[in-house]
Amino acid sequence: MKELNLEKEKISKLLALFSIPCVVSMLINSIYNIVDQIFIGKGVGTLGNGATNVIFPLVIIFNATASLIGNGASANLSLKLGEGKKDEASKSIGQSLVMMVIISIILSLLAYLFLPKLIMLFGCTENVFEYALEYGKIIVLGAPFMIIYSALSNIIRADGSPKYSMMMLVIGAIINIVLDPIFILHFDMGVKGGALATVIGQFVSFAIALFYLKKVKSVKLKKDSLKLDRNVFRILSLGLSSFITQGTILVLFVFMNNMMTRFGALSKFGADIPLS
Repeated sequence: MKELNLEKEKISKLLALFSIPCVVSMLINSIYNIVDQIFIGKGVGTLGNGATNVIFPLVIIFNATASLIGNGASANLSLKLGEGKKDEASKSIGQSLVMMVIISIILSLLAYLFLPKLIMLFGCTENVFEYALEYGKIIVLGAPFMIIYSALSNIIRADGSPKYSMMMLVIGAIINIVLDPIFILHFDMGVKGGALATVIGQFVSFAIALFYLKKVKSVKLKKDSLKLDRNVFRILSLGLSSFITQGTILVLFVFMNNMMTRFGALSKFGADIPLS
């Protein structure tokens, strides 16, 4: 891979090289939900679309967690590289990886156990409930893949490989786009098919992200880098602003869902269509 000299390269060039792939990556993350909505709408209908909207707050929570760890680790990595402290920079990657695995598994298990209560909290209706449960169970089980690859994408960019990070996400999104009509329309799997296509795409991105760890450019990863210490609080503090930003989106989305179902039930359309 081509080396980028962050110290001597032109700022305008660096901005283009890093910002464009970053924006594309953010747009691609949105594509997962949009594509699911399109094909579930065609294959299942209004209730299926309502189910994806009810589960989307969980996706926001997973993204917020990935931002908390990934943005914090990438910021700390950049700061420590600038200070010339490569051992501490290596710890930023190693410790964040351990946190990703532990936190994502705990979140996934908790979300799975409390899924029926969560989807009702997120504004689900009686008619949408079973669809949301089917869709949500698969999405939640695939959450560790999503959290880890999303967090690692930030670290990969900070390591000087923004294009690799972008392609990793593009490949996963393309797989989701290809599998959605096959599972939902051809095999008639309904919302389960949409969720399965999403998780498979996320798993591929996850595998590509893990492969990158073997060829990190800026530091050398060691076993000692994986040991958790006080440095994790610095990583989390640097990622806290991103987490709070995602949290406000979560509150807005949950509020909107509940308003749609509450006031939609009073209209001639009922609660399901406004939720969808």
